[in-house]
Amino acid sequence: MRVTVTGAGVAGLACALELAERGASVEVLERAAALPGAGCSWFAGGMLAPWCELESSGPLVERLGEEGIEWWRRRFPATARRGTLVVAHARDAGELRQFARRTRRFETLDAAALSALEPELAGRFGSALYFPGEGHLDPRAALDALSARLGELGVRVRFGVDAQLAAPAGRERLDCSGIAARRVLTDLRGVRGEMLLVRAPEVSLSRPVRLLHPRLPVYVAPRGHGVFMVGATMIESDAERRVSVRSLLELLSAAYALHPAFGEAEVLETGSGLRAAFPDNLPRIRRVAGELYVNGLYRHGFLLAPALACRAAEALLEGRRFPEVMDEDPRQRLLA
Repeated sequence: MRVTVTGAGVAGLACALELAERGASVEVLERAAALPGAGCSWFAGGMLAPWCELESSGPLVERLGEEGIEWWRRRFPATARRGTLVVAHARDAGELRQFARRTRRFETLDAAALSALEPELAGRFGSALYFPGEGHLDPRAALDALSARLGELGVRVRFGVDAQLAAPAGRERLDCSGIAARRVLTDLRGVRGEMLLVRAPEVSLSRPVRLLHPRLPVYVAPRGHGVFMVGATMIESDAERRVSVRSLLELLSAAYALHPAFGEAEVLETGSGLRAAFPDNLPRIRRVAGELYVNGLYRHGFLLAPALACRAAEALLEGRRFPEVMDEDPRQRLLA
């Protein structure tokens, strides 16, 4: 089978890899110029946290995300599995208790156990939740690794190409273009996420830490060599724009609240990406007019892309159906 994949974000590259490894002839078309994941994948947190995500999602995200951790460990050896820490200041202890009620597969740590696990946080928090099975990765390095593997398999990634104009006839088409697919997937909406990268050589956190706050919960994820990603806002907006002053202040304040040494950090980069989401914030594999769409990964791109890629490949190559993620075009229901 010959397949054209639209989109070189994490979903598109994962789908292309699954198809190529199963023997399909694959090409990838990306409208952005020569940069894998130039959309929201470039600004992702890279946290593989299916049990933390139960706080605001459901069992489907947990189940698909658990598959994703092992997929990444096989294909990107730099994937770390050191768990996730969730903390809150004493005034926000209720937030931590509520987080615990909504999630699972965690250990409750007292101050001494937290200090032993992350010495940098010693004396700063009285308790924490530790999710030992979770992982994290550097999204940009992971995208580069997927691109390199695709090159080894003979898959060409063409940048600066409009798939609507350039996709050749006689090929199956798999669209992973995110919010750009809204012209067809009319029930998609945009959710903007903002982040910043900082260098804080005095901080040595070895795993992602989530700081709970009633107004703006944030996470700090290590990138190595004293670099940390701080994110992320979730703004219901379709506008593609730079990080706002308010968001930047809130993210910086949250990082400082986690560890005062972030006050001396060097800001390396700020960024904003527009995530695509369906009304229920769950992913879909949907066939419309003969084309298969993988979309709606919301804020779970790196977590869910592997499981969706496996299902999309089996749907194309074997005709399989996966009712938990596959649905029909809503317009077809209206016509019925």
